[in-house]
Amino acid sequence: MKPIKRFFDGQRPHFEKGGKFEKLYAFYEAMETIFYAPDTTSRNRPHARDHLDVKRFMAMVVFTLVPLLFFGIYNAGYQSRLAGGLTTDFWPVLLLGAKFVLPIILVSYAVGFFWEILFAAIRKHEISEGLFVSAMLFPLTLPPTTPLWQVALGITFGIVIGKEIFGGTGRNFLNPALTGRAFLYFAYPAQMSGDAVWTVVSGPKAAAVDAISAATPLIIAAEQTGGKIETALSDAGYTLSNLFFGLYPDSIGASSTLLCLMGALVLMTIGVASYRIILGDILGVLVTGCMLNLLATETSSPYMSLNPFYHLLMGGTAFGFAFMTTDPVTAPDLHTARWIYGFLIGVLTVLIRIFNPAFPEGIMLAILFMNAFAPLLDHVILRFRLKRRLPNV
Repeated sequence: MKPIKRFFDGQRPHFEKGGKFEKLYAFYEAMETIFYAPDTTSRNRPHARDHLDVKRFMAMVVFTLVPLLFFGIYNAGYQSRLAGGLTTDFWPVLLLGAKFVLPIILVSYAVGFFWEILFAAIRKHEISEGLFVSAMLFPLTLPPTTPLWQVALGITFGIVIGKEIFGGTGRNFLNPALTGRAFLYFAYPAQMSGDAVWTVVSGPKAAAVDAISAATPLIIAAEQTGGKIETALSDAGYTLSNLFFGLYPDSIGASSTLLCLMGALVLMTIGVASYRIILGDILGVLVTGCMLNLLATETSSPYMSLNPFYHLLMGGTAFGFAFMTTDPVTAPDLHTARWIYGFLIGVLTVLIRIFNPAFPEGIMLAILFMNAFAPLLDHVILRFRLKRRLPNV
C-alpha cells in the first residue's frame, strides 16, 4: 500500500489550493479516501477518530449489494439463453449476463459521478459517499433490456432532481435511486413495464425479436380474473421456492428474496439498517394481506384472497424493504416513527398492487410516498412526547 500512498501524496499539491487542478480537489479526496481513512482531526482536543467513517459506512451497503449484482448478471444471462433456445451452462450464462448488465452499471456510475463532481466543484464541498450506494441501487431496479441512454437519463434525474436540487446528501427527502426509477417508469413506460421488457433474447431467436413476452408474477396476479392466483403462478412456473430464490425474469437485482434477506440481516447486525423499519414493512404487508383475505368475497378480485406471504416474495418487495426503506436520509429518525413508517409502506404496497393494477409493483410508489411524510412522522411523535412531559414549575 505504500506505493499507493506515495502516489496520492505526490498528486495532492496539484489539487490543493493554488494547484492547477484546484477545482477537482473533491474528486481527488474521494479517490484517496477509498484507500485511506481521512487524516483530518478537530482543532481542539480530544481528537476523536473512528475507522468507520461515512464512506466505509456506505461501502458496507455496497458490499451487501454485490451478491445481488452477481445474481442479477447470472439471471439475465440465464433467462436470455433459455429464451433463445441455447444451453444454460454456467460460464456462457455468466458472460452473456455480464454483457447486458455491466454496461448499465458502468453508465450509472459514470454519469452519477459526473454530476456529483460537478456539484461538488461548484459548491466547494466533498463528494457525497451516498453516490456509491445510489449508483448501485438504481441499475439493480432496472430491467436488463434498459437502453443505456435511458440509464444515463434516469440516474441524472435521480441525482440532480432527487438530491442536488435540495442541497445534496442529507437534505434530500426522496430516495435518489427510486426517484430516477420512478422518472423512467412514467416517462418511458413501454421500456419499464409490461411482460416483454425483462428478458434480452439471444441465439437463433434474436434475429426475429429483441425481447419475448413472459408474464412476471406480479402481472399474472394483477390480470387474474378467476380462480386462485397461487394456482396460476404455480402453473406458470412460479412456485414458492422459485419466487424465494429469484431465478425468473425481473429487474436485475430485485428478484432474489433470499439474497435480499441475507443483505438485510447483515445491515441490521452492523447497525446500518433499522430493524424497526424492516419489521414494520413486513408486518404492514402481512396485516393488510390478512385483512383483505377476511374481506374477500366470491365476487371480489382474486388478488384480495392471495396468501399475504406471496406479496413478500413477488417482485421487488424484499429488495425495497432491505435497501430502500432503510435509507437513513429519507427515513424517520425516531424509533416509534420508524415502526409507523415501515408499517405504512407495507400497507400501501399491498393496497397499490390490489386496487391499482396500473402499478403492479407497488413498493416503489409506497416508499416515495412515505419518504415525503417521514419528517411529519418525526414531528408528530416528537410533539406527542413533549406533551406527555410534566410542565416545569
